[in-house]
Amino acid sequence: MPFDPATVPVIIDAAKAVAKADAATAARAISVLDLTSLNDNDTDAVIEALCKRAVNTAGHTAAVCVYAPFIKIARAALGENPVKIATVVNFPAGGNDVEAVKAETEAAVADGADEIDLVLPYKAFLAGDIATCEAMLDATRAACGTKADMKVILESGYYDDLAKVYDAARLCIKHGANFVKTSTGKIPVGATPEAAVTMITAVRDAKAEDGAICGFKAAGGVRTTADAAHYIAIADNIMGEGWAAPATFRFGASGVLTALLETYGVDQSGEAKPSGNY
Repeated sequence: MPFDPATVPVIIDAAKAVAKADAATAARAISVLDLTSLNDNDTDAVIEALCKRAVNTAGHTAAVCVYAPFIKIARAALGENPVKIATVVNFPAGGNDVEAVKAETEAAVADGADEIDLVLPYKAFLAGDIATCEAMLDATRAACGTKADMKVILESGYYDDLAKVYDAARLCIKHGANFVKTSTGKIPVGATPEAAVTMITAVRDAKAEDGAICGFKAAGGVRTTADAAHYIAIADNIMGEGWAAPATFRFGASGVLTALLETYGVDQSGEAKPSGNY
């Protein structure tokens, strides 16, 4: 069945009507959070502080997401905690150099990354150069091997048509994506409910039609518990309650953890608040 963009606002409204920005939702959102710091001025101390915040009285986040030079710092800081370590490749520009991205991915996996967030060559995709996208996806998937999951960033805010977002997500899933992700957080338009509905619908259809298992990650602009609740409700609407769990659903964000902990009821007096548009 072809994707019907007319269904998108219906699902958004239905999800908004039932979304609850309460303590239970906050706890659920924390458990699927990729706590992120992707700033040019990141330091070892910043990443160590990030990892400390990832494990808190509400539980722990799904992952931390850091630039590749900080993978080993994050690993040491997390110790035996079950928080995964994600990093980014081909980031943020989404270029076309397949061999460079393959090498970048291999190095990150060797350093201990559990998850690779690859920026799809989205400008190539929108120009109709599907071959470059397929080569990039296949090379990165091979470089991840069995040691790391591949999460593919579409940069959905750059697309002028939800049907193209859907097609890009299906392409990524076909070529081994474990997650499809909205955004880098480095352009003005990050995650939107419209992109979320479209991409989760692609995940649903890929499972129904091809038996493929893939998750979804909203990144860029998720700042409040209400934001998180709406995205979780969208996932529940399309995939069923309980699907929005760490294996299949993530938020990529920095500052939202503060809001989630406040909703949960954690006293954060004296804690530094991270910044960033992830």
